[in-house]
Amino acid sequence: MSSRIDMGARITALDVLRGVAILGTLGTNIWIFTDPAGPGGFLAGADDWGGALLRMLSNGKFLGLLSILFGIGLALQHRSAVKRGMKWPGWYLWRSALLLVEGALHYVLIFEFDVLMFYALVSVLVAFLVGRSDRVVRGWLVGALVVHLAFIALVTYAMHLGDGSLGGSLPVDMSSWFGQVRSRIEYVDVFRAEAVFVLPLSTVLFLAGARLLRAGALEDSERGLRVQRRLAGWGLGLGLPLNVVTTLAGGEWFAVDRYVCAPAVSFGLLGAITMLVHRMRSPEGFLRRGVTSVGRMALSCYIAQNLIASLLCYQWALNLNGRFAQFGVWYTVAAWVVVSALLVMGATWWMGRYSRGPVEAAWNWAYRAPQRRSVAA
Repeated sequence: MSSRIDMGARITALDVLRGVAILGTLGTNIWIFTDPAGPGGFLAGADDWGGALLRMLSNGKFLGLLSILFGIGLALQHRSAVKRGMKWPGWYLWRSALLLVEGALHYVLIFEFDVLMFYALVSVLVAFLVGRSDRVVRGWLVGALVVHLAFIALVTYAMHLGDGSLGGSLPVDMSSWFGQVRSRIEYVDVFRAEAVFVLPLSTVLFLAGARLLRAGALEDSERGLRVQRRLAGWGLGLGLPLNVVTTLAGGEWFAVDRYVCAPAVSFGLLGAITMLVHRMRSPEGFLRRGVTSVGRMALSCYIAQNLIASLLCYQWALNLNGRFAQFGVWYTVAAWVVVSALLVMGATWWMGRYSRGPVEAAWNWAYRAPQRRSVAA
């Protein structure tokens, strides 16, 4: 196997990883959409071990993977800017500003637990760090990790002293879309609390993603294979069993489960999926093509999955919750399958006709417009 980077395979692996992360993130969010108590009841947790283990399959892992991939994407943009002799971070900060605005609109209009806003904030810090020396990057990574683990320790201690819960259900108005928008604004401190809480963790994952790209984690090479095996071994071999233990240990361990064990598994998923992609004989299968298409228009699919799930589940739209919530986890799994199928089919159709997703196209226009005006001036 050549030690040279296979750029086509690397990019393809990145698209597949993004597609898996988007569909996996839906696997976490779908529990929120199908909860009869609405978005305010998501912290109640599963009532039995079976439900808890089913939630564990997606809880925090794919969001962690998405964060790592965001860091990889940021590092790729830095690498491209350096090769072209462009000032860094330069116009990248405009990208972060656009992402912040987009995330704010997504939060208010569609989904209480948007991740784009805090991705935008973290991307500004990491943009200034990604080109620094290994010593500086390693210092920030370790420092952010220490801060994060200290937060987790304090929260876990408080939960052991209390009732083992991070909170209760909020009286979110689910009768109308406008009512839900008002609730998001009214309870912004509660719904955005996790976004603030995970800022140090996101910094760790972004910086780790940038370092993994440099280490060859996405390469189809001997070096890349060694990194992928190491990630899969530690992340799945050690992180996954610990994740099962903390899931079944009770609500007191929720913070450790979601914010320590799950991100560890994310690294294992990165290694295992990348190895699988490089060893698949046919890149033209429907499933891989569909997941790749979702990854190529990840931003559009992230917003679309939350919009589709809202229209299917909530009282002010089709209200499937009112008809099928009594079926419990079976209804939740079925909802995930339906929304995922719509995303895969829609993304495959769209990418067969256009080079960018609809949100990506609009976003790219907004990003390029001030640059064109600057050049013209």
